[in-house]
Amino acid sequence: MTETAAPPLTIGRIVVPATVDAPDAGPFLEMVRLGNAVCLHDAGHDDLHQEPLEALGFWQDQRDWGQTGFWAERDGRILGAVTLRYAQDETATTSDFDLLVDPEHWGEGVEEALLAAAEEEARALGRTVLQTWTLHRPGTTGPRLQPSTGWGEVPADDRQTVFQLENGFTLEQVERNRAFDLRGSFALVESMLAQALAFAGEDYRVVSWTAPPTPEEFQDGYAYAISRMSTDVPQGGMVIEEEKWDAERVRRRDARIAAQGQVVSVACVQHVPTGVIAAYNELVIAADDRSGATHQYGTLVLKEHRGHRLGTIVKCANLLRWREIAPESPRVSTFNAEENRPMLDINEAIGFTPVSYAGAWKKILA
Repeated sequence: MTETAAPPLTIGRIVVPATVDAPDAGPFLEMVRLGNAVCLHDAGHDDLHQEPLEALGFWQDQRDWGQTGFWAERDGRILGAVTLRYAQDETATTSDFDLLVDPEHWGEGVEEALLAAAEEEARALGRTVLQTWTLHRPGTTGPRLQPSTGWGEVPADDRQTVFQLENGFTLEQVERNRAFDLRGSFALVESMLAQALAFAGEDYRVVSWTAPPTPEEFQDGYAYAISRMSTDVPQGGMVIEEEKWDAERVRRRDARIAAQGQVVSVACVQHVPTGVIAAYNELVIAADDRSGATHQYGTLVLKEHRGHRLGTIVKCANLLRWREIAPESPRVSTFNAEENRPMLDINEAIGFTPVSYAGAWKKILA
C-alpha cells in the first residue's frame, strides 16, 4: 500500500486588522479561536476564554509591548498559530510565545513548523531567551515532572511536556490556577477583611476605583506598584525583566483596556504616613457583557510592607466591590506560582479551589 504524503504547510505572518470585522481579519480571528480551543482542551475549562476585541486591543497598541506571530495553513485551512510578545526595550533579552495548534491536528508537523518560525523571529528581534507556558488539567495520573524550584509538578507524559523537552526547553516554574465561586456567601470574605484591617492598623487605608481611567491622584503610586511586579514576585528559573512604569504608561494602559472593551476594579492599600500604594489587586471583565468568568490581573504586596495582611485586604476588598460591578459573573480565575505560599494561603482561606495548572518553560537560543 502506498502512503500519501501530507500536503505541505504554508506559514504566513499574522496581520493586525483595523477592526474584528475587517476584510483581512480572518487569520487574526482564527488565532483567537485556536487560543480558546487550546485552553479549553488543555485546562478543561473555559475560564480563560478571550474575545477577539480583547485580543485586538492589545495587538493594536504596541508602544510598550510588541506583538507578532504566524499562522500555519494546509489545504486552505489554518491549523495553528504562534504568537510572540516582547518588551519594547532595547535592553530586553526575552520573548514570550504561545503555541496554538488545533488539538485535532497536533502531531502533524504544525507545532514544529510554528516553533521554528517563532525561534527565527526571536533571533531577528535580538532575543536570546524564549519562554512559554503550557496548561494542564488537575488530577491527572502517571509520571510527574518538577521544575527547577522543586515546587509543583506537571504530567511528564503530556504531549506538551514531551514536545517542550524534545525541543530544548526546561521546566522552570509551575503555577496553580484557582477559581473563586462568586455565587456563594461572602460572609467569610467580609469577616477576613474586617480582621485584616484591624490587624494592619491605622497606618494603612483602602482606596479603590474602577478603570479606565485611573484617578490622576493615584497614577504615580499605582505605576510604581505595578513596576514592582517584575521584581517582587517569585520568578523561579524564568527571566523576568524589570519594567519601567510611570503615570503616562498607566494612561496608555487605560486607553488600551478601553480599546479592549474591558472594565477593571482596582483595590489598593495605601500607607498613610508615606502615601505609597503598598498593595493592589485587579479584577477584569468585558465591559458590555459581565456574565463571563472574571480574570484577576495583578496582585502584589510590596516587599517592605509584607506581614500586615495587606494581601488579604486587597483580595477581600475587591471581591466585595466586584459584587456591585459584575453581579452576574460566576467566578474569578487567578494564577499563582506554587512557591508563592503566602498568596496561595490567602486564596485557600478565602475559598479559591484549583482548576488547572501551568508549566513555565525556558529555552536559551544559540
